[in-house]
Amino acid sequence: MFFLYALPISAATLQVAAWIPYWREGSGVPEAVAHIGVFSELSPFGYRVKSDGTLVDSFGMTGDTAGQLLSVASSSKVKIIPSVMWSSSDAIQTVLKNPQKRKAHVAQIVSVVKANNFAGIDIDYEAKLATTRKYFSLFLMQLKKSLSNLPGKKILSCTIEPRTPPSSQFAVIPKGLEYANDYNAINAYCDEVRIMTYDQGTVDLILNKARTGPYAPIADPGWVEKVIRFAEQTISKKKIYIGLATYGYEYTVKQTSGGFTYERESAFDPDYAAGIAQMFNTAPSRNSAGELSLVYVPTSTPLAISGSNLKMTPSADTSSFGISPVTSANNISTTTAASLYRLLWWSDAQAIADKIAIAKKLGVKGVAIFKLDGGADPAIWNVLK
Repeated sequence: MFFLYALPISAATLQVAAWIPYWREGSGVPEAVAHIGVFSELSPFGYRVKSDGTLVDSFGMTGDTAGQLLSVASSSKVKIIPSVMWSSSDAIQTVLKNPQKRKAHVAQIVSVVKANNFAGIDIDYEAKLATTRKYFSLFLMQLKKSLSNLPGKKILSCTIEPRTPPSSQFAVIPKGLEYANDYNAINAYCDEVRIMTYDQGTVDLILNKARTGPYAPIADPGWVEKVIRFAEQTISKKKIYIGLATYGYEYTVKQTSGGFTYERESAFDPDYAAGIAQMFNTAPSRNSAGELSLVYVPTSTPLAISGSNLKMTPSADTSSFGISPVTSANNISTTTAASLYRLLWWSDAQAIADKIAIAKKLGVKGVAIFKLDGGADPAIWNVLK
């Protein structure tokens, strides 16, 4: 393993939440149980939503694996706040716009919380349309009211996409720019607001220009701080959780005279990057976003770029990358095939420590780890302890 071990940064003054994906519960639950003392709350990806607004128990919240998690969490005073996930734009609009369907949807969520005595529920409705905004706000208002009628103080957590100032996202700001989330309503009805400060990619035009070389971060600390400072203008920072990614992305990158283009190939856990580094006898380096990255040109590997016969060559100049790649774009031929190479970019313990430092600096409520599945850099436990 080549990962750099970060200096421990105590998260004692922050609340620490984490999501556990249902597709990796077999490794995610044992990891959560083994480190239960780190967390204040855990959110299994418990429920998906069908097109008619009814819930599907994806995690098996009444099964043995979830039962073990619930038992350990209860004895450790860790709150279980399952996530309800929905990303069908049209279905969300259809259900939430209809008063009867919206009411039934709220009632089923409340019933699940009551039946299982969960500490609350996390609403993770993504890819909403701007025209859904007022109906989503009505949904949150009604859900909050209904949850307040249950015994105990049930938490309504809202997971939302990151938002930067428009000048960071658009070269020309569109007239009548609208968003799917009403920050005022979210602040009014949500007890916690988990902002998905990851998957930044190339979205921030200002940072793209300021950084040199290939730049497709999971979450640049400068971008994270910008997102949170923009949100806290409307949403109380005492409700905000900063999302922390534990994974990375592999891109096929093309360099042209106009810059770089990126085609995302797949997500990966840090162990995958370790295998690639070993295969090509190279090592990752800390990049301009404070994360890890490396570049390689595949030849006969299963990940070879289709149609290319590129050869791996040592880099003579990596200064434009701010990393230590196997090969530099400066040394690659400008032919169509040879202008392609692979970029791995991922979040490790040091990158997570950097975001924890931002959370403490800004005085937000906590951080939320995406995701617990046994695949993260193991040094994160030194950072979170």
